[in-house]
Amino acid sequence: MADEVLSRFEEVGLINDSAFADAWVESRHHGRGLARRALARELRTKGVDSALIDEAVAQLDSEQEEATARELVARKLRSTRGLDRDKRLRRLAGMLARKGYPEGMALRVVRQALEGEDTEGLEDEGY
Repeated sequence: MADEVLSRFEEVGLINDSAFADAWVESRHHGRGLARRALARELRTKGVDSALIDEAVAQLDSEQEEATARELVARKLRSTRGLDRDKRLRRLAGMLARKGYPEGMALRVVRQALEGEDTEGLEDEGY
């Protein structure tokens, strides 16, 4: 009986794991800044099929993911001012890692942001 009901729901479009996965990726990436790895992990815990997960996270390309990482770092950069550079690097890279960003990308994005901030500081001082 339950299988019949679920089959009927799928037929009329009330149950659509693919649409759910696509909407989840869109929402969580733009809303929380989560990377592909974290999104895939969340969808797995929700019981979505691996093939559907792969399709859904494929919506995000590396450039999009890196742009989001840059935005996240830019938002958090100010709150780390006053800390030494290594501590800032660890905190910001750790924040990206918790959101599922690859280590290499996280470190590169944070280093570039810190270097950009250092350059701005020199320009402000007239160098």
